[in-house]
Amino acid sequence: MMTNREILKIAMAQSATDLCATPEDFEKSENVIVTSRENEGARRYLNLPFSCQLVSYGRNVVASVSPEFCEIAKNYINKYPVEHLFETPHLHVLNDALMKKGQKICFMAEYFLPDVDALRAPDCPYELRLLTQPDFADLYLPEWGNALCEKRKSLDVLGVGAYDGEKLIGLAGCSADCDAMWQIGIDVLPEYRRQGIASALTSHLAIEVLNRGKVPFYCAAWCNVGSVRNAVKSGFRPAWVEMTAKPCKIVDEMNE
Repeated sequence: MMTNREILKIAMAQSATDLCATPEDFEKSENVIVTSRENEGARRYLNLPFSCQLVSYGRNVVASVSPEFCEIAKNYINKYPVEHLFETPHLHVLNDALMKKGQKICFMAEYFLPDVDALRAPDCPYELRLLTQPDFADLYLPEWGNALCEKRKSLDVLGVGAYDGEKLIGLAGCSADCDAMWQIGIDVLPEYRRQGIASALTSHLAIEVLNRGKVPFYCAAWCNVGSVRNAVKSGFRPAWVEMTAKPCKIVDEMNE
């Protein structure tokens, strides 16, 4: 199994590909600005080029921007401490500047990587079954909307399901978002929650992914306390954060 350092290096390399940066950029003491462009190896769900994308692994911020947003990003990331760039009240400064060019802050999320020293396959009170792509055909339903993505079915490659008899009650699925890293999503039916099912599914799937030579990763909004708790309980640890700007029209449509 890979070491934690190897896992982190793979994640940084992927982020570098996504942003058109270098892996070393995330470990510099100063902030870095790069020009965004389409990149064949980027995560497959990203819409490139970015107008303004901020990413931090904790040491600095790497901003991947379209040329017209370079000055906005530069002024912002060099004005405030790194640890406060992804939160209000400072984010209002960035958002106000973006709006003058027809953009708004849209997505903000925290990403988690497995800690191989903490990752275990705990017992589950229900039967667990390993699932592959053909098993997902009839599972593109609202209750499994985090584990599977109907818009990108071809990327859903592996899963672990929890069964009460023949009834599927929980599902962890992963999508092959890029060549080296697979993203895990998890759903448990409401009446079966708080029994350790989510963490059992997440942990088991993470181990299956690592056994296939891929790096599992997990994404959650900061305010989704339940999801963050599941990540930590499952042996994942915070690794990096992202902020994405989108056109005002797209943000406004999402808020309708």
